[in-house]
Amino acid sequence: MMEELLPESVVAVESHGEEPAGEAGLYPEERAVLTRAVDKRRREFATVRVCARRAMEKLGVAPGPVVPGERGAPQWPAGVIGSMTHCEGYSAAALARAGDLASLGIDAEPHLTLPDDVLEVVALPGESDRLDRLHALVPAVHWDRLLFSAKESVYKAWFPLTGEWLDFSGADIRISVDPASGADGLSGDLSAQLLVPGPVVDGVRVQVLTGRWTVRRGLVATAVTVPHTGPGRTPEPTA
Repeated sequence: MMEELLPESVVAVESHGEEPAGEAGLYPEERAVLTRAVDKRRREFATVRVCARRAMEKLGVAPGPVVPGERGAPQWPAGVIGSMTHCEGYSAAALARAGDLASLGIDAEPHLTLPDDVLEVVALPGESDRLDRLHALVPAVHWDRLLFSAKESVYKAWFPLTGEWLDFSGADIRISVDPASGADGLSGDLSAQLLVPGPVVDGVRVQVLTGRWTVRRGLVATAVTVPHTGPGRTPEPTA
């Protein structure tokens, strides 16, 4: 599911459920992070790192520990960029070589409406209006949850490039639906107009981040990629 949202240069590994290895498969540096974690957190932490190590192997990188850094952002091996996500019953990791992409962010959420009062914190007025129109078009989709997931993916792609916090109000998300989707799940494009100064990539300030989304198997998944912008660079097509 996740790999379909990403360019060909990105490898993604996902797991529907817990991995049998559990904490036994963690490196000492990773286990040290879990000293005070509750059981649910420990299981999710371990499972998503199994996905990360499998992704490293697919990318041709020697597996190693993935410990949280500033604001919890995963610390990847040199020359690698990536993102991880987990929710109830699902985990995924996506990695690429730093020369192929500048940054990426992924997120997965249960396909459920957001808790009360969360949407008014997440959505800008224009976004709320667009969600209403999307709901009228496809009422079966929880568009509020999709917006939330998109903003999470935008932040995960933003932070490694800036080292700064990005508030929900810092990006205006637009969502489109693929006309041909619907049989196995809905999908489409998303774009984020940054309302604060964007990251500088290869000497060029980037104000719009783009990605893909899908809704299937009871999940909402989003992915955002930031291509390099140097001379001769063109964005990769998504798979």
